[in-house]
Amino acid sequence: MADVGNKYQQNTTGKYYVDDQCIDCDLCRETAPANFTRDDDGGHSFVHKQPESEEELRLCEEAMAGCPVEAIGDDGE
Repeated sequence: MADVGNKYQQNTTGKYYVDDQCIDCDLCRETAPANFTRDDDGGHSFVHKQPESEEELRLCEEAMAGCPVEAIGDDGE
């Protein structure tokens, strides 16, 4: 389960975040490319834009559910 205390600084402020458990598998970036991007230097994903539509929200939820290491969190904002 993702830990808000270990989230990457690059995450934009809001409900969703990626923490330091990310293994850079690309699943979230493929599932919700409008919301997740890659830190090329760090080799991990992060949330660069919080969802702004029902479709983006659905895709972020799908990415969170599919993350193989549960590195995507929802802090309930």
